[in-house]
Amino acid sequence: MANTLFALRQSKRRNLMGKELDDFVNGLQNQILEETRAEFGDVAFERWQNPLYAGAMDNPDGHGRVTGSCDDTMQIFLKFEKDKVKEATFLTDGCGSSMVCGSFAAELALGKTPDKLVEITGETILKILGSFPEENRHCAFLAADTLQDALNDYMIKRSRSQEERNRS
Repeated sequence: MANTLFALRQSKRRNLMGKELDDFVNGLQNQILEETRAEFGDVAFERWQNPLYAGAMDNPDGHGRVTGSCDDTMQIFLKFEKDKVKEATFLTDGCGSSMVCGSFAAELALGKTPDKLVEITGETILKILGSFPEENRHCAFLAADTLQDALNDYMIKRSRSQEERNRS
């Protein structure tokens, strides 16, 4: 009987300690999320929590791949229809800021002609984000540069295709 009572007390202590640990971890996680939202702003925080347009694309019309000064690599994939971006996706091996900026670069590309894509810059992305830490601003320029690289790839392919048609 004494062994059973001892085991029961130990079990209650473990459950109490487990609950206290769970409460501590949940509180710490919430604190980190609140601090991240405050530092990065609502727009970037929401996109970080729910990234859009992430993933590779089979047979893109344009593909760009750029490695930034921070060693993050980003790729952007574009599909065109009637000379407008019908689909855009991105991949990055970088930080959350790279992911957020790549997501917005892909979104900004949708429905745009090549002439309008040229106008998308790092500043364009930063304007959408609103507040963004100074040390992460380079991610917006990485995303814009990668988008321009994908556009360049599309334009080269389109030019070659037109040359081939002209020869036929």
